[in-house]
Amino acid sequence: MKMEGFVLAGTSSGVGKTVATLATLTALEDAGYQPQPAKAGPDFIDPSHHEALVDEPSRTLDPWLAGEDGMRRTYWRGTGDICVVEGVMGLYDGTKTSTAAVAEGLDLPVILVVDAKAGMESVAATALGFAQYADRIGVDIEVAGILAQRAHGGRHADGIRDALPEDLTYFGRIPPMSDLEIPDRHLGLHMGSEAGLDRDALSTAAETIDVERLVETARAPPEVATTERNTGDSPADRRVAVAQDSAFCFIYPSVLERLRSEASVEPFSPVAGDSVPDADAIYLPGGYPELHGESLETGDTLDEIAVRAADGVPVYGECGGLMALSESLTTTDGDTYEMAGVLPADIEMQDRYQALDHVELEARTDTAVAASGAHRRGHEFHYSAAALGSDASFAFDMVRGDGIDGEHDGLTEYSTIGTYCHCHGESGAFDRLLAVPSKDI
Repeated sequence: MKMEGFVLAGTSSGVGKTVATLATLTALEDAGYQPQPAKAGPDFIDPSHHEALVDEPSRTLDPWLAGEDGMRRTYWRGTGDICVVEGVMGLYDGTKTSTAAVAEGLDLPVILVVDAKAGMESVAATALGFAQYADRIGVDIEVAGILAQRAHGGRHADGIRDALPEDLTYFGRIPPMSDLEIPDRHLGLHMGSEAGLDRDALSTAAETIDVERLVETARAPPEVATTERNTGDSPADRRVAVAQDSAFCFIYPSVLERLRSEASVEPFSPVAGDSVPDADAIYLPGGYPELHGESLETGDTLDEIAVRAADGVPVYGECGGLMALSESLTTTDGDTYEMAGVLPADIEMQDRYQALDHVELEARTDTAVAASGAHRRGHEFHYSAAALGSDASFAFDMVRGDGIDGEHDGLTEYSTIGTYCHCHGESGAFDRLLAVPSKDI
């Protein structure tokens, strides 16, 4: 059976897409469907709320990170009856990728999430404008209708429904409820494991969503050939140690799938002070090491990583991983903690974000994640800045983005590399990490 889907797109950031997505996933589950969550764009946090709710990893769909075929492969690795894709920012917003680009690349219908708290006819006018704008800019998408966010019932809901033109469907509403709010901090919302929404409140909100109309509107994207190297139950002999805890929690499902296709993935927790598993490579994803500085400093895990790195074991750290591999980490409160000391940099948290965009890197030399001359695409979003040692050596030139110093990314030492760039499983970075032994780097 083909998994059909649709995109929940916002008119802008802050319109309530995540709450609308969670309510829609709940409505589908309550109606007996098995929903597959997904997220347009490179975000890690919204997908954590999807997974916390339905206990299914959320697919990251981004044509810049994965390429169009890679995006489709990522979609088709999902399971379930109906895929619900949460958009990013407003429908048409984005320099290199947008919700509209994802919807067009997957040929999925768009359901527009409109903030209706202070409008009726104007909600319909907004939806009509978004539908017609696609033709104006030459984007081949179908805006099928709306889901009215923060809309009351009765006359309010009836007024919105009656004002819509015939070719735009009213799919229901999300009622204004105080317990449908997710707290936020730097980098965005709290993670789903920390601040998941109340299931009963979501079920109440789901009652006003027309599930069957959504299911009828959904359709399946084009399929593409898979590129799996090892699809059996027994992975190859290679072992990869992956940090996974509240400090290192930004990891795409596609990355774990790529690693598991050819290696045994061995999780460990630096925050808990776990010993590092005996492995051929070590991966430290991004997250919030700045919230766990004391545990990381006093535990033995980072010291073990430093020893492995000095022994030539390939170590790859992305953003939070880069921070943990550095000499020190200073919080915005002025507290400084010793980190692994592998890479010649001191990291200091800032009050506002230092970079936010899709990036492209060109390798200056062979490393654990790219051969010399290769290009890697990814995403950067961080609130920290690096003071570099005089012996700092970089692996990448920035084709697009800021990187570590505005021109370069990828601090290197031994066979270790730390970047501010986050890579998708379809990027090629993890193919290299799986394939190249340390002696060849």
